[in-house]
Amino acid sequence: MEAYKVIFDGLDWQTPMPGARFKAYSDGTKQMRLLEFTSEFVEPHWCEKGHYGFVVQGELEIDFHGRFVRYPEGSGIFIPAGASQGHKARSITPSVRLLLVEDV
Repeated sequence: MEAYKVIFDGLDWQTPMPGARFKAYSDGTKQMRLLEFTSEFVEPHWCEKGHYGFVVQGELEIDFHGRFVRYPEGSGIFIPAGASQGHKARSITPSVRLLLVEDV
């Protein structure tokens, strides 16, 4: 990596589960992830991590324990960490690509 620059094209895709893949760059306690979900992705558990980012392409829907929020392309995402912020994401379009900044 160049100083102050993350080149995602030089990073390998990681596939933690069907329908989800990401590229990540970590430095200290923060990471940047380029994340892609397809309509095949089903989140198995309520996520309690904080996420801050941007919908680069496609449309995402996040379920906050029955309260559904849609994030079309160009939307910002701001989800604080914690059990009360539990959420599950799914792609509305065939795929959605996000850029997230998170605590490691």
